[in-house]
Amino acid sequence: MNSSMNQMRIQDTFEEAFSKNFIIVFFGFIIICINGTFVFTFMKSSVFHSDPRYILYIHLVINDMLMLFVSVTLCVISYACKSVDLSLCCMLLLIVSTTHKNTPLNLAGMAVERYIAVCKPLHHPQICTVPRTCILICLIWGIGVIPGLTDLLIAAITHTLSVSNTVTVCTSTLLYNTVYHIELCKAMQCIYMAAVWLVLIYTYYRVLVAAKKMMVDKVSAKKAQNTILLHGGQLLFCMLSYTTPVLDIVLVLIFPADRTKILFFNYLLTNILPRLLTPLIYGVRDQKLIQHMKRHILCKNIVKIQSVKQ
Repeated sequence: MNSSMNQMRIQDTFEEAFSKNFIIVFFGFIIICINGTFVFTFMKSSVFHSDPRYILYIHLVINDMLMLFVSVTLCVISYACKSVDLSLCCMLLLIVSTTHKNTPLNLAGMAVERYIAVCKPLHHPQICTVPRTCILICLIWGIGVIPGLTDLLIAAITHTLSVSNTVTVCTSTLLYNTVYHIELCKAMQCIYMAAVWLVLIYTYYRVLVAAKKMMVDKVSAKKAQNTILLHGGQLLFCMLSYTTPVLDIVLVLIFPADRTKILFFNYLLTNILPRLLTPLIYGVRDQKLIQHMKRHILCKNIVKIQSVKQ
């Protein structure tokens, strides 16, 4: 959620505001329903509960669902409410910040799991256990929440939160606007992204080397390479949110008459639609998951049809 929502709210007419909110809520609802289908399949299939790979995957899906829900909520609130309670705003921004940081960290964890499965198959059952996977997820949340908590701490120290109990627009760029926040944001983004990219590059290189030395199964190694490459592709889409301010400035300079449309399109492209990538990249290409999904959905429909006939 960025300051572009605030600019759109000021400049939009009622019809434009309604249509934009409708589109955002519609896409948010559809994406959450699609992701929810994968979560439902995971919960109903006990075969996935003991596999660290699927546990990390479903955690990524749930994390994206939570981030999308709160992001859409913030967008609607920015249009519907003239003021927002400060404590509620801080809590929502903390959730968005944490879930946003969780995504690349989770991708790094999934890449490491694939590296161990391919390069150290004999040690994989001992290293990648369900309890250790749960500990990893807790670490992801612990690390992911650090930037958001730091922003709150800096705001409390600099007294930027003590001016009023309400805010007109709930955005991080307006609430955390000191020099300390700006420098911290730059540092955190560089550290998080650099660390995740190093993990992805290292795991891909090790899997590639192992495959060339014929130390592992060629098919498994190829699948692992493709999976890690997909992690990199999704990470690039996650980084789109960092380019939103730059895109806004450049495109508005080129098309000044379409300012609000550009801001809305960039927000939709960089914050909403990337949340659909997780099920499309991993879930759809996983035949095991798709088979269980079809089984549960078809069985549920068959039971409903039979009950209607009776």
